[in-house]
Amino acid sequence: MSLLIIEDLEKNFGGLCALDRISLQIHPGEIVAIIGPNGAGKTTLFNVLTGFLRPDQGRIFFRGESILGLKPHQICNLGLVRTFQIVKPFLELTVLDNVIVAAFNRVHSLAEAKKKAVEVIEFVGLDHKRSVPANELTLPHRKRLELARTLATDPTLLMLDEVMAGINPTETDTLIKLIREINRKGVTILLIEHVMRGVMALSQRIAVLNFGEKITEGLPEEVTQDPQVIEAYLGEDFKVA
Repeated sequence: MSLLIIEDLEKNFGGLCALDRISLQIHPGEIVAIIGPNGAGKTTLFNVLTGFLRPDQGRIFFRGESILGLKPHQICNLGLVRTFQIVKPFLELTVLDNVIVAAFNRVHSLAEAKKKAVEVIEFVGLDHKRSVPANELTLPHRKRLELARTLATDPTLLMLDEVMAGINPTETDTLIKLIREINRKGVTILLIEHVMRGVMALSQRIAVLNFGEKITEGLPEEVTQDPQVIEAYLGEDFKVA
């Protein structure tokens, strides 16, 4: 049974069709990447899936139940959780307190929330920054904090929106390892990513969007050789590492 089923999603902004009959299924335990040029509709799709936008048409099923019309916090409570392109922690709060806030999605006491937060912070490699205010973190550390906050909600499906953007290759490799470990712990992952090094290292399937349409879907080695994908996004010089 598919964990997430997306059927014929459409979303228009005036005369702009941001999503044009998008269909996709995500199976438990997978890592699936969504790629495509800027403006292709990738983040709009995430916004629709997580309740920040309502589609004009289509259906969304998570764990066999329709989630259309639910609020973002309700969808989060079901286990469908996302990060954002621009990370926005509570800047004046410490790393620990940021994650404690997220942990209250699952627990009901401060002691439980703190215990959960400490575990997650250690897992993402931020233990040495536990007492540091978020506004003093570097971008790579803020990215890890964003991951920690999502993990504190106990996601079943974690949606990552350009989590590798703006960081160097060494930190990218660290995030790749961390995402693999998250997946090994039983979390299904759907990621939007422009860093093809990360896409190729992680994804078992890739879906490609262009001008709001899904132009292809398949195994990474197949998709990256597709002439449509090369023309629309990758370019002739792309090589699989």
